[in-house]
Amino acid sequence: MSEPNVNAIPSARAAGRSRTHKVTVTAMLSAVAFVLMFIEFPIPALIPAFVKLDISDLPELLAAFSLGPVYGVVVAFLKNLLFAVLHGTLSAYVGELFNFLMGSVFAFSAGFVYRRNKSRRGALLGAVIGTLLMAVLSVPLNYFVVYPAYVVCYHLPLETIIGMYQAIRPSADGLLECLLTFNMPFTFFKGLLDVALCFLIYKPLSPLLHK
Repeated sequence: MSEPNVNAIPSARAAGRSRTHKVTVTAMLSAVAFVLMFIEFPIPALIPAFVKLDISDLPELLAAFSLGPVYGVVVAFLKNLLFAVLHGTLSAYVGELFNFLMGSVFAFSAGFVYRRNKSRRGALLGAVIGTLLMAVLSVPLNYFVVYPAYVVCYHLPLETIIGMYQAIRPSADGLLECLLTFNMPFTFFKGLLDVALCFLIYKPLSPLLHK
């Protein structure tokens, strides 16, 4: 009979501890992201008040950098699942789906680039790419999915919604122009805010995220 591989036992234990750590950190970041969804505020001078600013994508970015891009997506999913179950939805889950897709694109892109270039520059490049993709993708998703759903769910005519944009910029003409002029830059700014906060707090949180 062959002798047992004694080196495999510590390796298995280390792998088990690593999995447990990843699950724990993912759960913690998901809970924080869920709480951050409630901390939001409008910027009425820049965009209609029904579009609010929050930083709930920040934990997804932390997960993508510390654990890997897939974990950023998992945090985005769990955050919105918790919100839908515990808070409920007013948009037939369209808002939660949109938030999940935006956060997933943002976190996965940033984590994917960082995994291939594990440096501060790689992290910044990945985060900016993720922010750009999120901003660009927000236009077709809002145009074809989110705003039509809001018209149905909130019984608001599309002209009324466009009028909210025109109250800020009277020359805005049509939903597509409104999304390109207001929502895309707003989403890009929101992503950059998450990136800036991530770079500020990542190092202090690194022992918790990695060990």
